[in-house]
Amino acid sequence: MTDPGEAGIVVLCTANVCRSPMAAALLARRLAALGVTVPVRSAGMISSGDPPHPEVISVMACYGIQIISHRSRIVCAADLASANLVLAMARDNLRHAAITEPGAWPRAFTLKELVRRGERIGPRPPGEPLSGWLSRAHAGRERTSLLGDCPEDDVADPAGGPLRAYADTAAVLDHLAKSLAEIGWAHAEPHP
Repeated sequence: MTDPGEAGIVVLCTANVCRSPMAAALLARRLAALGVTVPVRSAGMISSGDPPHPEVISVMACYGIQIISHRSRIVCAADLASANLVLAMARDNLRHAAITEPGAWPRAFTLKELVRRGERIGPRPPGEPLSGWLSRAHAGRERTSLLGDCPEDDVADPAGGPLRAYADTAAVLDHLAKSLAEIGWAHAEPHP
């Protein structure tokens, strides 16, 4: 099932070689398991053309996901303007999105923040467009929440750490992807 009007999801991190490609692949897999066809792309803020870290390739292989062909790319305003949802790995990535494309703010969240807010407002009901659910999740947010870093909102960057740190990050991202797929899509439409 394709979500009507779904232009896609952009997952954003710093270099687009670790957290965002892992999160995008894991979310795409969770959505596909629900029969939802939504383009999920990743991007970063600082580099283009770089391969994922070897640890990312190894960890994702444990999930049955091949990510070796991924190459980093820098997010642009057009990516953010056309996305139905922007998922940042940390507040600094969310700040970047909100500055690059101010109109994205109502549909741009850290992944942890959207899961937390989505659990608070409840699953998207049948027939509600994603934009309506995101609008409800966005209610009451202030741009001042973009300031600083926050463990409640940020997925730790394992770059440069041991393989275990990458595996731990992937486990966190998979749990968040599962939660988001369930609250954002599983109840929105009937599934076969």
